[in-house]
Amino acid sequence: MAVTVLVMLGVVSVTPVLLLIRRLPPWVAPTIGLSCLATAWVMIGMTGKAHGFDRAATGVLAFTAAGLGGMTLAPSAYRIARQQPDTGDQLPVPGGPLRGGRMIGVLERVAVCGSIMAGWGPEGLVAILGVKSLARYPDLRDAKVSEQFIIGTFASVLWAVCVAAGARFHMGAVGGGKGG
Repeated sequence: MAVTVLVMLGVVSVTPVLLLIRRLPPWVAPTIGLSCLATAWVMIGMTGKAHGFDRAATGVLAFTAAGLGGMTLAPSAYRIARQQPDTGDQLPVPGGPLRGGRMIGVLERVAVCGSIMAGWGPEGLVAILGVKSLARYPDLRDAKVSEQFIIGTFASVLWAVCVAAGARFHMGAVGGGKGG
């Protein structure tokens, strides 16, 4: 079952490749990523702590899954948020003042994953989000841009925390699980 955990984390890591296939609906990649992460969590609960190679591979794949696997979630969350509940029409996408957001998101998720896996928890998250907010502060004066920033950051951080918490549990850093 440990192999299943590693395979699921690996699949989560490569789901952004589905973005390159233009014929697929935009919901496919995030759905596959979330499904694989949920499967990994179930398998982690069944297998317990990882040892040796499985432990090291879990760490590497967790960083990869957090950084790359979450690339589809922030745009999907923003796409959902733009929907008007009464008509289903989409609001216009704001212009590009948040340039570099995809790369910043990858770095943010890797940093959040590292913070959680290192056991820094809330303190690490505060430092990461504080630095990101200060760097983006000049861009956040526009309401639409600040909304995009908040939605993207929330989706991104939530994804990274979920990946890191599962990996931390599997690596034995958190109580519970089978084995020892």
